[in-house]
Amino acid sequence: MITMYKLLEQINSPNDLKKMKSYQIKLLAEEIRNFLVESVSKTGGHLASNLGVVELTLALHTVYDSLQDKIIWDVGHQSYVHKILTDRRKQFSTLRQYKGISGFPKRYESSHDHFDTGHSSTSISAALGMACSRDLNKEKHSVIAVIGDGALTGGMAFEALNHAGQSKKNIIVILNDNAMSISHNVGGLSNYLNKIRTNAVYSKVKDDFESLINNIPAIGKSVFKTAEKAKDCIKYFFVPGILFEELGFKYIGPIDGHDYSQLCNVLKNCKNIKGPILLHVMTKKGKGYQPAEKYPDKFHGVSPFMIETGKPASSSNKISYSEVVGNTLVECGEKNNRVVAITAAMPAGTGLSGFQKRFPERFFDVGIAEQHAITFAAGLAATGYKPFFAVYSTFLQRGYDQIIHDICLQNLPVTLLIDRAGLVGNDGETHHGAFDLSFLLPIPNLTIMAPKDGSELKKMIQYSISENKPIAIRYPRGSAINLQSPSENNDIITGKGEILYHEGNDVLLIAVGHMNAMVLGLCNKLKENSIDATLINPRFIKPLDEDLIIKNATKAKKIYVIEDNAKIGGVGLQIQGLLNKYSIYKEVHTIGLPDEFIQHGDTSTLYDLYGLTEEEIFKRICEAFQKKAIKNIVITR
Repeated sequence: MITMYKLLEQINSPNDLKKMKSYQIKLLAEEIRNFLVESVSKTGGHLASNLGVVELTLALHTVYDSLQDKIIWDVGHQSYVHKILTDRRKQFSTLRQYKGISGFPKRYESSHDHFDTGHSSTSISAALGMACSRDLNKEKHSVIAVIGDGALTGGMAFEALNHAGQSKKNIIVILNDNAMSISHNVGGLSNYLNKIRTNAVYSKVKDDFESLINNIPAIGKSVFKTAEKAKDCIKYFFVPGILFEELGFKYIGPIDGHDYSQLCNVLKNCKNIKGPILLHVMTKKGKGYQPAEKYPDKFHGVSPFMIETGKPASSSNKISYSEVVGNTLVECGEKNNRVVAITAAMPAGTGLSGFQKRFPERFFDVGIAEQHAITFAAGLAATGYKPFFAVYSTFLQRGYDQIIHDICLQNLPVTLLIDRAGLVGNDGETHHGAFDLSFLLPIPNLTIMAPKDGSELKKMIQYSISENKPIAIRYPRGSAINLQSPSENNDIITGKGEILYHEGNDVLLIAVGHMNAMVLGLCNKLKENSIDATLINPRFIKPLDEDLIIKNATKAKKIYVIEDNAKIGGVGLQIQGLLNKYSIYKEVHTIGLPDEFIQHGDTSTLYDLYGLTEEEIFKRICEAFQKKAIKNIVITR
């Protein structure tokens, strides 16, 4: 069935909105929601957050000129409506697909995208920089940062609010308050915003408050001081948004984020107010699509799904690496009451929902605050607990200094469970876990592991409980397959790897983590073509099993390291250094990620693009062994 979008098809640029009547905008908003559901059901993507900002986006593009005025979308996963309105609707079938449009704002995509985003809490800093640039250039355009209440928990957002309030620059911060980040928001700020949302006294008193306190008489010095104190007391008790007011912002709101006309009126008024403004807008995540309204956390980021039911178009009964983590921590928590788990606003995504339910007193959701989460974990570890911080690789980047300074410098037994390591697919450059090994390897005192499968991941978590040191365990997104291990002893022993395959010494293959599954298949294929291989699963990236690697490297004619990390600073470079250290002058060929940001696309396409597939590596090794390989080798692509 082909859905007709009569009004939406008339929108070729934001200027077309300005010609529409209010009743047409209401119908347009409904068409946009239907279009979003229909499109994302096919491509996957961030649905609930975009359904919630339809009217807000329409109002922004009605009041402002997005080519001149700078609209910065925090995180950017809620920018789909913005993209639809800025001449990318016809490309929406390519959303998050290889060579298609990104799921986040991209400056290379459109002149309407003024700043690339993908991680939270960055928009206010970027917008303030643009506001200062505008004033230095004596320009007149508006600068608007749209940030969610979840992203506002990030410390960087408060640093920017503090600076912006002090600067007195003309900047508008729109707080899109839907009481959600990915999961339900937690913490003091969430409670504070909830009071503003729900306290009717605030709204009633706000309109006449200023005139009330300004009429308090001030006769004599002592009476004046008393009156000023009385004003402050009344102000703190009644005025909504006092936190933002004290930071130097003019607070406006809260207002209905689904009332287009009201939004337009308020945004027009904001143009005439000098100094920093915080506009508090309340929206409903998932609005207009019943499954997303009911389960906004599940529809934050979705794979292709069936519109009628909201259920995934395809399902898998295989357990994921994240689920292995969650299940193992529950088991460990049952045996050891010093085990605690920490998440930065992602209990479901990191597999910790079961631990949260079973041990609520030992589970800590700190909100979108990775820096705090790491030092918080260090505090727990310093007082006798065994904290596990489960976090996506790309978000761990935000806490790098805390890993060095607060965990490893003190040699504290914190375990970092690094989810989504390697390529994650359609979210693209900002979400691939391509750098964790490169930035973790130089840190003293840190033990780093990568499991070949789900069973090994479980054993590594159990191992980390018995160790009194900082540990990082990296693992990918997706199903945790279990490989048959030839080793008699599968126990995890510090700095010891294993040989997964041994048929000869033509080529030594060293595969990092889950890459072993693919490389095992490669070994069999090489054998069929008279190239004998040995495959090492190092288990420990730091410290390496030097004896095992040197013993086999000495015999091998060729050495290949296969890793889903940047080649610069990765495992291949480390092993080359190890061989040089012992005067084994053989070249280590590293098959990994190049010195570039990896674009978005499904993982199979990306692995093929960067030569990290069985077929591509087979071809490369056969070319290196052309004298050895038998004549009837057939290489297909």
